[in-house]
Amino acid sequence: MLDRILQRVRDYSPHLLEPEGPLPEAAVLMPITRGESPELVLTLRARGLSTHGGEVAFPGGRRDPEDDDLMQTALREAEEEVGLAPGIVEVVGPLSSLISLHGIHVTPYVGIVPDYVEYRANDAEIASVFSVPLEFFCQDPREVTHRIDYQGGAWYIPSYRYGEYQIWGLTAIMIVELVNLVYDAGIEMRRAPASYIDLTR
Repeated sequence: MLDRILQRVRDYSPHLLEPEGPLPEAAVLMPITRGESPELVLTLRARGLSTHGGEVAFPGGRRDPEDDDLMQTALREAEEEVGLAPGIVEVVGPLSSLISLHGIHVTPYVGIVPDYVEYRANDAEIASVFSVPLEFFCQDPREVTHRIDYQGGAWYIPSYRYGEYQIWGLTAIMIVELVNLVYDAGIEMRRAPASYIDLTR
């Protein structure tokens, strides 16, 4: 399975947005564990944060002027937030970039990490670190679907429940792109399902 992930992400041509005006840039790392049953490593952001507090996200953040590129941003932020040393991450490549509700241009990078890492959550930013089997998302066990207006059209974004965690929004969009790419999951985000919650109202 790991070889398939590596091959498909490396061969992928993601849709990298070119915003009309200058936007703040950010990057996140999508860590996938190296093993027979790969898992995605995610974080629960601390509730006191000014943006996305209490939400599930990948480790990441805004680009610093000192960062050579966005890949370095993703690795630096992952180390700062969860103690993931850059030297043990095998960066495979980017997925499509996105614009957040706060007007930030976000680029996700897929990275392979060892099965057993002792993550150290930065208490100021991260409430917890957890992992979810990638195959969990292939079954598309969505709890609800959210409709949002994005990039000039309607998008229907799944919201997943894994234990005590709700995974939705930009994080869910990134995950759907990944499992569609790697597993041919065929999860549709541009067509309306039978029912959904309209977040644009």
